[in-house]
Amino acid sequence: MGKIITMGEIMLRLSTPGQSRFVQTDTFDINYGGGEANVAVSCAHYGHEAYFVSKLPKHEIGQAAVNALRRYGVHTDFIARGGQRVGIYYLETGASMRPSKVIYDRAGSSIAEACPADFDFDAIMEGADWFHWSGITPAISDASAECLRQACIAAKKHSVTVSCDLNFRKKLWTSEKAQSIMKPLMQYVDVCIGNEEDAELCLGFKPDADVEGGSTEAEGYKGIFKGMIDTFGFKYVISTLRESISATHNGWKAMIYDGKEFYVSKRYDIDPIIDRVGGGDSFSGGIIHGLLTMKTQGEALEFAVAASALKHTIPGDFNMVSAEEVAALAGGSANGRVQR
Repeated sequence: MGKIITMGEIMLRLSTPGQSRFVQTDTFDINYGGGEANVAVSCAHYGHEAYFVSKLPKHEIGQAAVNALRRYGVHTDFIARGGQRVGIYYLETGASMRPSKVIYDRAGSSIAEACPADFDFDAIMEGADWFHWSGITPAISDASAECLRQACIAAKKHSVTVSCDLNFRKKLWTSEKAQSIMKPLMQYVDVCIGNEEDAELCLGFKPDADVEGGSTEAEGYKGIFKGMIDTFGFKYVISTLRESISATHNGWKAMIYDGKEFYVSKRYDIDPIIDRVGGGDSFSGGIIHGLLTMKTQGEALEFAVAASALKHTIPGDFNMVSAEEVAALAGGSANGRVQR
């Protein structure tokens, strides 16, 4: 198995119990999560040596975030300690036609104020097979973006495969700002993951497909994938396709292109969704495992889509599944019968 590095912010997640609204709840359920932390947990579950890179305060709430990762086998050796704040996000889980809602309270968090001197990126990337980051990390702050750039430079120096989940967050930055930071970072990226909206807002690419109307024909994506490979030199371009029938009922599939073969996965009908937060991260974790361990990009994609479909059934940010459970679903066992 591989040594996998991810870098970003882990946050304290405060979610309303069940489907209750912010204004009516008296209590919050506590979890820890965040894009790249979620990916690290997935990779650890699949047997990889997963390392999460971040900065957290020395106080007990910072320690609780570190412990949340350690509990699932993620290595925390490269988490710098210092600063004052663990970022917080509040989650109200929607149902039927009422969408889920996220409110961020993350300004001034430790990772937002981190600088490259907090990390020894050469030591971090030494012997690594894979480095994964998302568009959330450079959006946190200019300082965080510079830390990420230095990490990417070190990854290339050590011949590490780099993947990026574009993950545009409109509550963190504008499309103009995103493109000014993200486009230059693409020179370091081998595997680009995103959906049609991310590609347009982060990189300025638009597919020939009516996404809002639910028309997500795969052929509309082949041209844009080719354009992205020609422009940025990616080895793989991968996109998930979510059909939002309601907040608790989605269709889910994905596509991958390596410059030669274009492959579309099977489609999952996910109903009911228990928790879709972290769904994209579980897909990233699955595709990293698939591309590192499987013979074909098609097999890797089917594993990633199945892993993500399972995540939608699990509360919290982290995907608590084994490679065997994912392989069983990818192989066609989706009936949910009791395993005796």
